[in-house]
Order: sequence, then C-alpha cells, then structure tokens
Amino acid sequence: MKLINDSHQNEYEVKPDIVAKAPGRFHLIGEHSWFFKDKTLSMAVNMPVYVAVSKREDSSLRFYFTQLNERKKSSLTALKFKKEDRWANALKSVIYGFTSAGFTLSGMDVTIYSDILPSAGFGITTAMKVAEAVAVKALFELNISDMELLQVLERGNRRFLQTENYSADNCTALFAKKGNLFITDYFKNKWDYVPYTFEDKKLFLVDTKVPRISVWNEMSLYEPQNALLLGDLRDQKPNVYGGWKYIDNVTDINEELSVVSEDVHRKLTAIIREHGDVLEAREGLEKVDFFKFARAVNHSHETMRDMFNISCPEIDWILKRVNELEPNLDFVRNPVTCGRITGKGFGRCLYAFMRQSDEEKFMEKIAEFEKIFGFHPLVYPVETADGACIVRD
Repeated sequence: MKLINDSHQNEYEVKPDIVAKAPGRFHLIGEHSWFFKDKTLSMAVNMPVYVAVSKREDSSLRFYFTQLNERKKSSLTALKFKKEDRWANALKSVIYGFTSAGFTLSGMDVTIYSDILPSAGFGITTAMKVAEAVAVKALFELNISDMELLQVLERGNRRFLQTENYSADNCTALFAKKGNLFITDYFKNKWDYVPYTFEDKKLFLVDTKVPRISVWNEMSLYEPQNALLLGDLRDQKPNVYGGWKYIDNVTDINEELSVVSEDVHRKLTAIIREHGDVLEAREGLEKVDFFKFARAVNHSHETMRDMFNISCPEIDWILKRVNELEPNLDFVRNPVTCGRITGKGFGRCLYAFMRQSDEEKFMEKIAEFEKIFGFHPLVYPVETADGACIVRD
C-alpha cells in the first residue's frame, strides 16, 4: 500500500483518494471454448495490480505506470484509442465504459503499480481494468451492481478497444476467492467456485520468453455453423456438473463433423475434449484427487499440442521435464505432477503443479532450458488469491 501511495504522490503531488487492487489470473483449461458456450477453469493468483486514483478539478486524465516509468494523457472530452498509448488504452476503455452509459465522472490522476508487466500475460491487463473499475465506482460513489460493472468492462472491450470480451477473464478478477478455483459457465452465463486443497503441491507460472507466433487464426474457427454442430453433440445429463456433456461415441462425433474440413474437424474435436477435461479436473478438485485432476490437465495439454495446434517445442520440452520429475512407470495413470500451456495466445506461457520436493529439480531443468534454447524464462511461484477490492490503510 505504501509503495503505490508514494508512487502516486511523487507523480502528482497529491495522495490518492482511492486505491484498488485486482489479482493476476491464468486459465487452466477451456479458455479457447468460450464461443461454443462451454466452460473455463481459471485461477486468480497473488500477482496483484494496484490502481491509485485521485480526482482532478478539470476533465484531464493522467496515467502513470510506475514500473515502466511511462506517462500517458487524455481527457474525458477527447477519449480516443491511440496505438502509441498501449497499456493506457486499457485504462481509457474502462472510463469509456462508464461515460458511455451516462455516468458522470471528472478528470482523474491514475497510477498503476504492478511487479508483473502486461506483456507477460497472466491476466495483468484485465487486472488493471478491473481494479480501475472498482476504484472509479468507489471514488464517484456510483450505485451500480456487479452485473453493471461487468457491462462497463464489456463496453470498454467491445466498443473502445474493439476486442472480444471474455467473461472468464473479468469474472475471475472480480469475484475470485482465495482457496478456490473459478469456473465460468458460458452457456448459463454464471460462475462458480471449486475448492483448491492440494496444499502439498507447489504451483509455478512460467513465462518462457519464447516469442508468440500465430500458426493459425483462431477466430476462423468461430463460425455459427461450427457452434451448431457442437450443439447437436451435447447430451443432457442432470447428474453432470452444468447439466450436460458432449457425447462419447466417436462414430457419432465423426459423422456429425464430416461436413467440415479435416483441420476444422480436428480442432472442434479438441473443443469437445476440453469440455470433458474441465469436468474431470473439477471432479478431481471436488474429491481432493490429485491424480484425476492431473490426468485432466496433462490430457488437455496433449489436446492443445496435437489437435488445437497452439503449443511450441520449447513449452513442450519444459512440460516433458515436469512429467519426468517422477520416473515411476505408473506416473501416467497416477501422476504426481502436471502442467499445460496457458493463455489465449499461441505459445510462451505455461503452468506446472509439482511436489514441494521437486522444486530444486525443476529449477535445474529451467537452467538447462536456458542453455539449450537461449531464452531466459521467468518462473513465478503462485497461490490462489481473492478478487478485486478497495485497499485500506
């Protein structure tokens, strides 16, 4: 709290009126299936982003990012997207989300404090937006509900940034609870919690520093015809979490998907498998069965690598070494470690669960990775975290 207060006061010569924070986040399974109204399993983590805000007497907007030592400016009357403003566009989008709905705001001085930069992923940009939304709501004493706050974020994303709006991103940052993972159900437009109790495990997020590449345009998969095909493959199951699952019969799946190209067929099959892995991972968490949970995570990475085609050799190399931390031949059936590529992009970041005793061996493998590939990954030990809140002294 002192660091963000000092940063804001040094920059603007006034103390912040409000300070809010929101957690970083990563998706474990299902982040590519939102268009098909499936489910995403996510975790908010202790990578907090702090946003300090103070009112101005004019309509000017001033933005300062402490770690980057960068400054951007705008105004309420000339709020525009500018490519050169990069991270500040995310902050402007939130203000647009409020003003476009008729809320009256004044000018503001805004300071961002985050040890993890937005370029790393891990939900930092979303955390910036969510923390700012919570801060603005409190600063101007706006009487709006949680759903209205989500609509503010959505308007900013869709209308100002001209990007998709991912409910799993926004809801995890807003509503997460420490000690729980977060499930977004796009079909029912709801979210839910599942307890995380694997206290004997360590969790690492890894930014491999491998450049992100686009091996194919994921948006090309998001066609209404494809959504209808997958909809026809759903089987109502009252005893299954969420009330449905995809059918298991491979022959029926292949017949239904025979009208699309082989490439689209493979990727839609990957979406089907992803939904099953979300359900399996959730059941493993519910039953405190790490073997079941880990099998779902490892299976999901195999699907992302072999069928959805978004992994890369460098990430696969690290995850193979994670699996080799336990040489027992029974590992595949009862894994004590697991990991997967994470993020809506193509390549770069992964997560890995392992035993406490495996940490030293894992870091040795990371050092080996650096020598082989020449990249210098950043490794972050993380834990579950609460969602956005106002920070009090």
